[in-house]
Amino acid sequence: SALANKKITSLELVDHYLQRIERFDQQGPSINAISNINSAARDAAQALDAERVDTGARGPLHGIPIVLKDNYETVELPTTSGSILFANWNSGQDAFLVQRLRAAGAIILATTNMHEFAMGVDTVGSLFGQTRNPYGLDRIPGGSSGGSAAAVASNFAVIGMGSDTCGSLRIPAAFNSLVSLRGTQGLASRSGIVP
Repeated sequence: SALANKKITSLELVDHYLQRIERFDQQGPSINAISNINSAARDAAQALDAERVDTGARGPLHGIPIVLKDNYETVELPTTSGSILFANWNSGQDAFLVQRLRAAGAIILATTNMHEFAMGVDTVGSLFGQTRNPYGLDRIPGGSSGGSAAAVASNFAVIGMGSDTCGSLRIPAAFNSLVSLRGTQGLASRSGIVP
């Protein structure tokens, strides 16, 4: 509603979240929820702000910055799955759900740390290390989507995408005082999500 009422722009919202990420995720004893920041996010925000003025909002996600678990393929960012083995790997395409998010006007702000290859509940990997719980840096955020949960709980984005095979959304949501929605497997394509 703040975007619709012109109290804030998408660009201002992106800048707000980037400042929070810099302050709480990249300095000192950090939460370590973010793996890669999308350098194209500000440009996307400006374009979506202009589109909102010209033709109106596409829907409720128009101009909203979101974060993605680092197992979603994106055009701009590497998809590492938390592993040093894939530190610079990029498929050059968006996962199906990322395509749908962009079509709805969402801004891909960053990717988030995850338990390496989504195979654990601590959110620790060989590439980015341990993600910490924003409610207590000496605690874990759950996993394997702990980076997305910690990012949302830290107000780095309104929405964080994850993936869940055996509790990877539900555990981090519980550990970070959040609500998660686990889609029915097969209802939406998992194309472009590792594994």
